[in-house]
Amino acid sequence: MSDADLLDLLLHFASLSLLAIGGALATSPEMHRHLVDERGWMTGLQFNDAIAIAQAAPGPNILFVTLLGWQAGGAAGALASTVGSIVPSSLATYAAWRWKTAREDAPLVAAIRLGLSPIAIGLTASAGWVVASGANHAEPALWALTAVSALVVARTRINMLWLIGAGALLGALGVAG
Repeated sequence: MSDADLLDLLLHFASLSLLAIGGALATSPEMHRHLVDERGWMTGLQFNDAIAIAQAAPGPNILFVTLLGWQAGGAAGALASTVGSIVPSSLATYAAWRWKTAREDAPLVAAIRLGLSPIAIGLTASAGWVVASGANHAEPALWALTAVSALVVARTRINMLWLIGAGALLGALGVAG
């Protein structure tokens, strides 16, 4: 990966950092478009694997950004993607927190909080769609498993670990996957 590519990676992730309402995973559809579709630095399967590995590992959810950078450009790519994802949003969050603290009772603070909630939900749902599309391909059994899991999560209070275990069992039995 050239220096220009590293700068591109850093700046792209820095711009996404400021849009990551709901967390970095919410911007994963745009990361996928840039890294897989536009630049061809990894395949869709590699992209999904990086997210799955990072989500399974202990630690913050933003670890997937470092893995994406590593996949795209080795250690330098990992550093560029991580710094790009963390620094701008951290500075913006600090400034917003200071502003909010000084105006806690202002109607604008409540309006911003209410306005950002549906944006975070929409971005997170689009991230789920991108991950499911990349993992399920054209297999109806996997799409059905994804749909049933989403319904169970939305309608019940069952711990998601049970769903992961059920999916693993269905995969081991050859029913899904």
